[in-house]
Formats: sequence, structure tokens, C-alpha cells
Amino acid sequence: MKSVIATLLIALSFLLSFGTLQAQELQCDVRVNSNKLQGSDKTIYQNLQTSLYEFINSTKFTDINFRQNEKIECSMLVDVTSREGNYFSAEINLALRRPVYKSNYNTPMFNYIDRKFYFEYTDGQTLDFNPNTYISNITSTIGFYVYLFLGLDFDSFSPNGGDPFFAIAETIAHTAPQDPGTENGWSTTGRQNRYAIISDINNPSNQPLRQFIYDYHRQGLDLMAEKPDQAREFILNAIAQLQAVYDRNPMCYFLQLLIESKRDEIIQVYSQGDTKIRTEAANIMKTIDPSQASRYDEMLQNKGR
Repeated sequence: MKSVIATLLIALSFLLSFGTLQAQELQCDVRVNSNKLQGSDKTIYQNLQTSLYEFINSTKFTDINFRQNEKIECSMLVDVTSREGNYFSAEINLALRRPVYKSNYNTPMFNYIDRKFYFEYTDGQTLDFNPNTYISNITSTIGFYVYLFLGLDFDSFSPNGGDPFFAIAETIAHTAPQDPGTENGWSTTGRQNRYAIISDINNPSNQPLRQFIYDYHRQGLDLMAEKPDQAREFILNAIAQLQAVYDRNPMCYFLQLLIESKRDEIIQVYSQGDTKIRTEAANIMKTIDPSQASRYDEMLQNKGR
């Protein structure tokens, strides 16, 4: 009888462990590159990569249970540029992807290089994190982008679905230290940093950007496999939301990041389809992305139909 109970307890323990693993939100490819440093001990960078991977892919960031096929796909490449003892300067190359309904295609949602990632790390240290309390710059920065990814992903499936995650990202930005006279990525005065990104997202006047994320993905791309012409019309309406923000504030940083992340895909979408719709899309994109106007003109040279 005891052996039966022991077997059942082991099985239950396995199921609980399996359920916990399945519940986590992210499937993130994490890399640390130290090739720019000469003669540096590589072990610490390998251990840093392992620590970051486990932190991002094992920490439970929400109370929502995700199945394995629902996990959010993303990547983070930490490119270390300098080191002095336990103090590091690096850039993070960030990418967030989302599967498109009834296709094998993953759409790029956010591509960004954060060039101001400064942190202290001791080989083998535990990466502790609390979104409401600043513990270290390494976990605050990574945690900030995790919640940004969660917010963007949820926004793409339901209008304003990312609200709770963007709120946490803003809390992280507010609790991070502000170093007067320096630009460490958290400055409230800079216009191209983490604080600027989350401020733009949570600014009510930029609500069309949030609507764009939903309309473009759920109403547009997810319809592309079944009704491509209708999908292109929905996407046209979505990019008109970008113009609404551009007309009021062309320097909006998050708007610029959305355009950069979606530019190539929009060109691909409107390389085919109804000529009138394609022309309208090209005119909007040339207005809000003027430095790339020639690419949108080339897009129209494809005959489409």
C-alpha cells in the first residue's frame, strides 16, 4: 500500500511540476555575445547567458497559465561592449514575434536595439526581481522588456488587452534610479529610451497606436489566409491610425518603432492586391515614413491587380 501511495505522490509531483513549466509565459531565445572584448574570460558570459535564460523562461510574470503552444516567442541578444570588474556596458537586440492565424508565418511585432544597458553582475549571482522594487538594473531592464512584450502580445489579441502589463512596465521605469546628467535608459528627460517608450504607450493621446496593434494583427493579418482583400482593407484602416498620431506628434518615439518594425511587412502586404487600396496605403506610409518613400513607390511598381 505504501508503495502505491509513494508512486501516486511521485506522479502527482511530476504533474504539478509539468503544469508549472507549462504555465510560464515566454519562449525566449537568449544569447550573450562578448566578441567585442579582447582576452576576456568567456566563462562569466556563458554563466550570464544561462542565468538570463533561466530568469526569463522560468520566472512566472503573470497569474495566467499558458499552454506550450501559446507561449510568446521572442529573443534577446545581449552584446557586451565593455567591462570593468563586475560592471558591464552592453546593447540588447530585442525581437518579439506573433503567429498569424492559419499560417506558418510569424509577424515581427517589436524589433529594437537598446544601446544603454549598464549593469553589475557577479559570476553565479541569483537574479532577483520584484516589479515594485528596484533590486538591480539587470533584472529591472529585462523585466521591463518582458512586460512590454506581454503588453504588445495581449494588445494584438484584444483591444487594450495589454493594459495591466504596460502598467507594470511603467512602474518598473518609475522605480529605476534616475542619475542626474546621465542617460542610462531610464531618464525621464530623454526621448529615445525605455521611459519614453512606455510613456508613449500609456499616453491617452496615443490611443490610436494601441488600436493599430489590435486592428493590424487581429482584424488584418489573421484574416489574410482566408480573405486577403478584406484583410488589406483592415490593415489600411489600421495604418491610418498611425497617421492620426503622426499628424499630431511626428516625433512620437513608439510610433517610430512601430513603423520600423512593420515597414518591410507592410511593403510585402501591399505588393499585391487592389491598386486603389495599395496606392492609399503607399500614400499614408510615405507621409509617416518619408525617408523610405522610394521603397513605397517601388512597392506600387509591382502590377498587383
